[in-house]
Amino acid sequence: MEFINNTLDFLDSILGGAFYFPFILLGVGLFFTIYLKFPQIRFFKHGWRVVTGKFDRSRDPGDTTHFQALTTALSGTVGTGNIGGVALALFLGGPAALFWMWMTAFFGMTTKFVEVTLSHKYRSKTEDGTMAGGPMYFMDKGLNMKWLAVIFAIATVISSFGTGNMPQSNNIAQAMEATFNVPPVWVGGVMAILLGLVIIGGIRRIAKVTSRIVPLMSVLYVLGAFAVIFYNVENIIPSFVSIFSDAFTGSAAVGGFVGASFAYAFNMGVARGLFSNEAGQGSAAIAHASARTKEPAEEGMVSILEPFIDTIIICTLTGLVILASGVWTEKHQNRFDRSDMRIISGVYSDQIEQDRSQLSTYLNQGRNHDVEVFEGEIEVVSGRPVAGEYTILNSRSVAENVEILIGGDTPYSGTLNVTNGRFTRDNIQVQGESLIHSAALTTVAFTRGYFGDFGQYIVSIGLLMFAFSTAIAWSYYGDRAMIYLAGPRSVMPYRLFYVAGFFIAAVSDTTLIWKIAAVAIVMMTLPNLLGIFLMRKEMKSTVNKYWKENKHKLPDKK
Repeated sequence: MEFINNTLDFLDSILGGAFYFPFILLGVGLFFTIYLKFPQIRFFKHGWRVVTGKFDRSRDPGDTTHFQALTTALSGTVGTGNIGGVALALFLGGPAALFWMWMTAFFGMTTKFVEVTLSHKYRSKTEDGTMAGGPMYFMDKGLNMKWLAVIFAIATVISSFGTGNMPQSNNIAQAMEATFNVPPVWVGGVMAILLGLVIIGGIRRIAKVTSRIVPLMSVLYVLGAFAVIFYNVENIIPSFVSIFSDAFTGSAAVGGFVGASFAYAFNMGVARGLFSNEAGQGSAAIAHASARTKEPAEEGMVSILEPFIDTIIICTLTGLVILASGVWTEKHQNRFDRSDMRIISGVYSDQIEQDRSQLSTYLNQGRNHDVEVFEGEIEVVSGRPVAGEYTILNSRSVAENVEILIGGDTPYSGTLNVTNGRFTRDNIQVQGESLIHSAALTTVAFTRGYFGDFGQYIVSIGLLMFAFSTAIAWSYYGDRAMIYLAGPRSVMPYRLFYVAGFFIAAVSDTTLIWKIAAVAIVMMTLPNLLGIFLMRKEMKSTVNKYWKENKHKLPDKK
């Protein structure tokens, strides 16, 4: 496990966590925004007109309506990124991270427009009569770069597990256990069976299910969010102030939060923004390729709405709930995941400014600090570690009231060896008070409103629907990639593995799952960004041709 964790950390450090990645992602979006003259603004209204069915033709080729294609793509993006991902971004980067999520969404609206238009233009009809599209098709047929298409398709299959499958299952299980005390193994088993029943029916059944789930879950979640926001209305303006004031300076230490540098908040905000709306990843383009229309640019305009709904609206609501309620700076009783916990040498307190500065630099991956990992032994008496020259960190905070158990509920007594800042013994459970993150943080935040403790049920039910619909959509992305790589016969074996992965992730380490997701996303995104940049001229000509041939669709035309 330690090897896997370190490997994922290394891969993330050279991919999504590297300094260059946010600049590439935002840079491509900025380039196309200027190159296509701000399509996310100019075509925004037209996108709504298209999705309402105003220009639908039943005789056009395709498998779904514009609305069904949008809701299928939204079901792939509106998921744990909106509940757990936003909470993780704020936990890591503070309020500043939300600002950079917004920037990712704004420029991502253009990036999504480009990747969807090109993917729809080069889609193909499969042996079973359904449409198959996505970046691998325009890379192959438009760029004549089959090697790049193969890389992207392989990355899509991997990412279907790392993005659409495992984080969703893990967060569902986490929320169900915290709220209803249902064991993760039962949650994973039942949800895996339901997932299998849906995805076996293919895109038409998937589209019908998601077109019903997405509107329902969005309304429920928004109502719950407003119940917290209005309850803490006096904190809304200060929350917005901190988002903008911290954007270019980083977030200062507050409560148990030891602060985050500008670079760290920027990286975390962009990374979580990408995980949430997937603009630049190329995934949603696979769903939009099924839309029933002869106009690729028209479907591209529909896709502009996705980052707006997903990030500008839903992620903002989640962020305001967490910031206004103040739970992101508070320590809560929780069970420590091994990936979240680290033991360092020396005694540190997050209430002492000098200690906070050292811890902040260390946790934000800076170099100018004196913090060293602890090596040695720790004595434990009746579950309580004996005080010594060490500090236990969990979830980027100084852990308090730590208790060590064995066998589930028996206090441990004896000596524990520590190597490289981690306990070497596997069969112990560590719990105590620390900051929390992901879905657990959002769940607590939703209890700080008019609904009180009932708010946690809104998160749990919303997360259940969000995450389940995301897993459904990503199964479709993966099977389209498998068709490209190995033909239609590979789809059923893929679906069986996909369902199995959904079950396994329910009982896996939460932090480890998020690390897999972070790496998998970038493996798709980099090839896709290269592909759409190389097709920039064709993209512009496709849009110009659309408006030249469809002047009657302009809003000011009768």
